[in-house]
Amino acid sequence: MIIPAIIAKTQEELDHAIQKVMGLTPRLQLDIMDGCFVPNQSLDFDFQLPKKGTYEAHLMVTHPLEWIQKHGHKVDLILVHIESCKNPQEIINQLEKKKRIGFALNPETSLEKIIPHIDYIDQVLVMTVNPGFYGSPFIPKTLHKVKKLRDLKPRLDIEVDGSINNKTITQAYDMGANLFVSGSYIMKANNTRARIEKLLTLIQG
Repeated sequence: MIIPAIIAKTQEELDHAIQKVMGLTPRLQLDIMDGCFVPNQSLDFDFQLPKKGTYEAHLMVTHPLEWIQKHGHKVDLILVHIESCKNPQEIINQLEKKKRIGFALNPETSLEKIIPHIDYIDQVLVMTVNPGFYGSPFIPKTLHKVKKLRDLKPRLDIEVDGSINNKTITQAYDMGANLFVSGSYIMKANNTRARIEKLLTLIQG
């Protein structure tokens, strides 16, 4: 699945971004940034979403539980950075049976951080860039985590996020990723449909 990533600082920017890609893919990712966990801000306000659509929230925030309590009801899947979790099991307990949940890993974070929790989550997000901005440079060595995860959990949803484009997507696919988040490659294009179709072609052969 190709998943466009949306960064927005106002409701107007959010509405415009969603309109660009709504209906072109099964799911959209909302990049939530508080300006502390990463040096940028996005969707750090009481945003509203169209009822039509499926959304995952990628929480790049210092206090994920606070965000979940305020806004978790708006989305279908919540991805929490393991680096921001003092108690990952508390996050799992909060969301279990209510929402689909996953943990995200920054490039320098060891896979071992999430292994104890792997049987209790629906998805893992492996960051292939240092998070916070569109267009950060791709870090190929992060893909070894994708391969290890795929070997460990053959049926797990493994998502990659960060500089995923027509030049990098096949590397991630070959390592075992099955969900591909793309930000600037899609969102900054004049023809978003053509960009999504190009990525799908590359992973479908």
